[in-house]
Amino acid sequence: MKEKYAPLFKNFTFKSGVELHNRIVMAPMTNCSANGDGTVSDAELAYYARRSSGVGMVITACTYVTPNGKGFPGEFGGDRDEMIPSLSRLAKAIKGEGAKAILQIFHGGRMVPASLVDGDVVSASTVPAAGNPIPRELSAAEVDAIVKAFGETTRRAVESGFDGVEIHGANGYLIQQFFSPQTNRRTDKWGERLAFPLAVVDEVKKVVSEHAKASFAVGYRFSPEEPETPGITMADTLELIDALKEKNLDYLHVSLGEFWSVPRRGVDDSRTRLEIIRERADDSVPVIGVGSIYTADDALQALSTGVPLIAIGRGLIIEPDWLQKIENGQEDQIVTKIDKNNQDQLVIPNPLWNMIVNTPGWFPGV
Repeated sequence: MKEKYAPLFKNFTFKSGVELHNRIVMAPMTNCSANGDGTVSDAELAYYARRSSGVGMVITACTYVTPNGKGFPGEFGGDRDEMIPSLSRLAKAIKGEGAKAILQIFHGGRMVPASLVDGDVVSASTVPAAGNPIPRELSAAEVDAIVKAFGETTRRAVESGFDGVEIHGANGYLIQQFFSPQTNRRTDKWGERLAFPLAVVDEVKKVVSEHAKASFAVGYRFSPEEPETPGITMADTLELIDALKEKNLDYLHVSLGEFWSVPRRGVDDSRTRLEIIRERADDSVPVIGVGSIYTADDALQALSTGVPLIAIGRGLIIEPDWLQKIENGQEDQIVTKIDKNNQDQLVIPNPLWNMIVNTPGWFPGV
C-alpha cells in the first residue's frame, strides 16, 4: 500500500466502544431483494458478504419497524420477533467477513406504495408525495406506537447480533416528514418539528441501555435540505444537529449524492454542506460523509475535510474489492463504471441489477 493512503486504514472507535478497523463504511442502499415473507434472501446475504471483507462497517438497507412503514417491494422486515432469525443471518453474513454490522431502521410514511399497505398510507399530515395518494394523518396514539416500534426493532437488532442501528431520518421518509415544514402541519405536540425525531432517538437509546450487553452503536442519518418551499433548509439542519449533539449518538450520517455539494439556502456560507455540518457537529459527534466517492483519491480528499468516516455505496457495488485493491497497491485497478456483463461476478441480486441497468445516470457506465 502507498503511504499516502494510510489514513484510510486507521482504526476508529465510537463513543459506544464499537471499533472499526478502517475509515470506510458501506453506505445503505435499497436492493429490493428480500423474500416475499420479508425475510432476508440468500441472494442478499451473498451480496452483503461479498462487500463486507474490506470495509470497517456495513450499514444495511433500511428495514421497516411497522407493517405500514414498508417502503419498497422486496424490503426485509424488522417489525416482529419472527424476523429475528432472518436478521441474525444478515448480521452473521456481514460480521463473518470482518465488518461491523449496522441495521438501518425506518418507516416510509407517505412514501410507501399504497399497494404494500392496503391503501393505508400515513404521514405526519395530509400532504401527499408526488404520485402517491393523500396520506392519512397519524393520530397522537399512533405516533406514540411508532416511536415504540423503533425501540422494538432496535431490541431485535441487539438480539440478532448487530453491532448497532442507524435511525433513518433522511430521504423524505417518516422521520423527515415530521421534521419538515412541508409535510408537518400538525397543531398537537407532534407539530413541534423536532419532537418526533428526538423521541425516536430517546426510545432507541433507552432500549439499547436496557438490552445491549456489548458495545452497540446508534447513528442518525439525515438529508440536509429539501428542494421544496417551505422545506428543510441548512438553517433547519443546523438546529437538528444542535439537538442531536445532546443525545450522545455515535455518529451522524449525511445523505448526499455528491460529497462536494453546496447549500441551496439557509446559510450565508460558500463551503460544502459537509464542511458546514462537520463544523457544527464539532467534537460532540462524528460525521460520516458520502456522495460519489469512486477512487482512492476521492476518499482521501474527502477525509482531508476533517470528516472522520467515508461511506461508499455505488462505488462498492461496482467494485467490491475497493479497499483490498488499495491495500495491495492496485488502486489504479479500481473499477469505477458498472460492467453490464458482470452481474454474477459482482454478486448483485436480480432486482437491484434491474434497477441499476434500467436507470440511466444513476450508476457510471449506465
